Amino acid sequence: MRTTTHAGWAVCALALALAAAGCGGGGGSGDSEAVLSASWGDPQNPLEPSNTNEVQGGKVLDMIFRGLKRYDPETGEAQDMLAEKIETSDSQNFTVTVKDGWTFSNGEKVTAQSFVDAWNYGASLRNNQRNAYFFGYIEGYDQVHPEEGEQTADTLSGLKVTGERTFTVKLTQKFSTFPDTLGYNAFAPLPRAFFDDHDAWVKKPVGNGPYLVESYTRGSQMSLRRWDDYPGDDKAENGGVDLKVYTDNNTAYTDLLAGNLDLVDDVPAAQLKNVKNDLGDRYLNTPAGIIQTLAFPFYDPAWNTEDAKKVRQGLSMAIDRKQITDTIFQKTRTPATDWTSPVLGEDGGFQDGLCGDLCEFKPDEAKKLIEEGGGLPGGKVTITFNADTGSHREWVNAVCNSINNALDNERACTANPVGTFADFRNQITDRKMTGPFRAGWQMDYPLIQNFLQPLYYTNASSNDGKWSNKQFDDLVNRANQETDTAKAVGLFQQAEEVVRDNMAAIPLWYQNGSAGWSERLSDVKLNPFSVPVYEQIKVS
Repeated sequence: MRTTTHAGWAVCALALALAAAGCGGGGGSGDSEAVLSASWGDPQNPLEPSNTNEVQGGKVLDMIFRGLKRYDPETGEAQDMLAEKIETSDSQNFTVTVKDGWTFSNGEKVTAQSFVDAWNYGASLRNNQRNAYFFGYIEGYDQVHPEEGEQTADTLSGLKVTGERTFTVKLTQKFSTFPDTLGYNAFAPLPRAFFDDHDAWVKKPVGNGPYLVESYTRGSQMSLRRWDDYPGDDKAENGGVDLKVYTDNNTAYTDLLAGNLDLVDDVPAAQLKNVKNDLGDRYLNTPAGIIQTLAFPFYDPAWNTEDAKKVRQGLSMAIDRKQITDTIFQKTRTPATDWTSPVLGEDGGFQDGLCGDLCEFKPDEAKKLIEEGGGLPGGKVTITFNADTGSHREWVNAVCNSINNALDNERACTANPVGTFADFRNQITDRKMTGPFRAGWQMDYPLIQNFLQPLYYTNASSNDGKWSNKQFDDLVNRANQETDTAKAVGLFQQAEEVVRDNMAAIPLWYQNGSAGWSERLSDVKLNPFSVPVYEQIKVS
């Protein structure tokens, strides 16, 4: 058997594109006991690894867990973390060996069973985990998580513990890049405490990462502290992080300038013209694997017809992306021309210009297409978004203004703000959307597959609009089975063309990561996912 190699077609391109991502605050000795404060938002769900698929909860999981793989904070490359080795001879059957010497923060040993138990829990239909879909290629998933009816098995037949530190994984088909997905939080190990007293664990999660959860008050703050006995080589350089909940990122920025906050990792659009004067070299803006889109509720028949496709295409052509990214975002966003991210590079699958005229601002053609499609459903369109983070109010208003101007109707498009990210996500999960809604995507791992399959594959974990297309699904399945990386990328690109031809979502712009920090901090960096590398930050 041979050791599986990384999917170099994605990670190498990402490494080149993000070579400067490590730039940040200058080095300093710091106080290893000092605690920094950072802006944050309440996560949608409890912090179970297999139930968290949004950014705010993901930030915490990245701090309190370590999995088999970890994505390099500068290049994004999938590197072994708890995996001593992952071997395969056919890209379908894998043998995983877990490194010795790792424990959870409660002293329990991390073993092969810790991973197998966690994955079985995440896959189970009874546990209703948002990330269950990530286990879908493991043999037996159709028994533990059937599309209809009750589950007929409690564990995945494709998972077998073969020793204290070894387990095997059998997939239903070849999946050459499967090992590179294992840095995603859904695949994190779990201690017995998670299963023995689940309610207590949820209140105060226990993981195996460089930080411990000290306390959490929803709507106020989560306090994390350095775990002094952490066995990894990426120990925290500070005493901990207080994640403070903000419902307005402008307020967070004001608190930063006033000395009441140390770190903001989402500089509001309204402050982009001032940020360099305000912070000088304490401001960072770097490429990230993020794309902003508008998704549609395909579970609403009004949006799921052949005529509605013309309406979706027309709406895309009614949006002046360049003007919005230039004026509102001060060119810290780039108009999107495909559905992935430039950080992948051409070898990794990025297709500059794939969207063609459909992503160009062409108001006359936009109006004509919408009329051919029977007009806007109900005579108007409402864009729903969360108003607490991301400067979404400004750009959604600008998008609506652009649509209204293109259609010569000042009431054609209106903005529908939802107060908090958690409430917004709950409305999406409950299928309450009646029109387009904000659907930004921050990559989980640097593969073209991650920009397509979780979002557009039938019943995928983050397919919030419930779009379904057999041709797309078949191409994704073929791409995942392909062991030739160039051919795999080509098949994924064909699948993306299906997304384009159906306008399954409207791509808006590619996003950089941004951060501003106080004079107390040094060595501030953003990883390729635009998340601060908290453990490397020094506090004076």
